[in-house]
Amino acid sequence: MILNRAAAIAATTLAATGATGALANEAVTFGTNWVAQAEHGGFYQSVADGTYAACGLDVTIVPGGPQVNNRALMLAGKVDYHMGGSMLDAFSAVHEGLPIVAVAAAFQKEPQVIITHPGKAKTFEDLKNLEKILISDGGVLTFWAWMMKAYGFKEEQREVYTFNSAPFVANENWGMQGYLSSEPYFVEKEAGFKPDVFLIADAGYTSYSTTIETMADTVANKPEQVKCFVEGSIKGWYNYIYNDNTAANEMIKKDNAEMSDEAIAYAIAAMKEHGIVDSGDSETMGIGVMTDAKVEDFFKKMVDAGVVSGDIDWKASYTTAFVGQGVGLDLKPSN
Repeated sequence: MILNRAAAIAATTLAATGATGALANEAVTFGTNWVAQAEHGGFYQSVADGTYAACGLDVTIVPGGPQVNNRALMLAGKVDYHMGGSMLDAFSAVHEGLPIVAVAAAFQKEPQVIITHPGKAKTFEDLKNLEKILISDGGVLTFWAWMMKAYGFKEEQREVYTFNSAPFVANENWGMQGYLSSEPYFVEKEAGFKPDVFLIADAGYTSYSTTIETMADTVANKPEQVKCFVEGSIKGWYNYIYNDNTAANEMIKKDNAEMSDEAIAYAIAAMKEHGIVDSGDSETMGIGVMTDAKVEDFFKKMVDAGVVSGDIDWKASYTTAFVGQGVGLDLKPSN
């Protein structure tokens, strides 16, 4: 009986370790905040090319969408890591008492844009001369509030944006909010003209975006796992935007049947052109970097604009422990 039990244990151990004798990789899940797209490419890259696996993680990506709340699933223990939006999400978590910590920022710049008909504005400040700008309800509470405070945009200039571009297309003196790789692409494709694009990040909206969030307990109790996931993601982003991303794009299209090669190529080109993933601090400190100075700068701007309360402990919303160490810089082509 003892021998049989010992044999059973040995068989179980062998199955778990595999023929090489190495321990099986730890299974973790990463929930995104929208359907699969090129803006998630670095994460898919590290699944596809084995970067996560190389440091001991078996990562499953769980796509988000209009009916999916992966952040809630993380709070419920169903997802290990979550793709956040801007740092406003991180500040909100602190304000609400949620034990969530941002551990990296895949995007150095927020990809939110204002687009216009060709030639209607030369600078961001010129946008104040537009007759109307289509802004969503969510935008009103965030970047539009900052635009009014920092640049003097008027409340009456705002027209409600319902994610229908037809009013913008029909009115050449109107502007419209958009996502860098979405609205400009579809307007050009469907309306037949290339809109002018103004990135709010370049106008001073200094939030990080596409953050990696996890639970505070995970940071405290599983730092090696966090390190593996963050550094694996960083390497994935280098490889995705600078090297061969074919396998990652196939995974994206598998998870999102509506995604096309053309849309993926447009998004990658836009991210590179505008320095969304790799610009500023990341050029020397590595993709994913967050700095206290930049987070504080954005926090103060949001307090000044009335977007967040000044008594939030903004330093509790993130940690820089896993980023800024130059990981992946060797993967970036020198030319």
